[in-house]
Amino acid sequence: MTLETKDQLNETTVKRLQQLIQANIDAYDGFRESAEEIEHPALADLFRQIAHQRSKFATELQNFVSWNGEAPETDGSVAASIHRTWIDIRGKLNGGDPHVILIEAERGEDHIKHAYEDVLKETAGSAMSDVLNAQYAIVKSGHDKIRDLRDSFKKA
Repeated sequence: MTLETKDQLNETTVKRLQQLIQANIDAYDGFRESAEEIEHPALADLFRQIAHQRSKFATELQNFVSWNGEAPETDGSVAASIHRTWIDIRGKLNGGDPHVILIEAERGEDHIKHAYEDVLKETAGSAMSDVLNAQYAIVKSGHDKIRDLRDSFKKA
């Protein structure tokens, strides 16, 4: 068995990176669109910051996939596109209510957080563990911030 390195990843690791690329693209698209929809300036800024971070993560993972001779994912998932349409409709029906938009944002953050957790379990000890753990820590922090904001807007 060949020792896995970042430029010689095994097939399973590359496949899992592709899944995380797609999840990050989905998160980027969701936060970018939510930032445009919400009329709360501080939340819009936060959404733009998270979107930028997710875009950076996708690009970083795409580079690793490319270095391994594969074509990286460049599009999000159909399911996420449908979810963004639902957020848009639901937000408009509720007058852009920040709590409603935060509910959906937290749902999206649950998805990406679980995606990282699954990939970390499946690729434990891989050459990508340090990169994935660092990204996961930031994803989890973003998830927790969105969850806490959702709860604070519910009480308001």
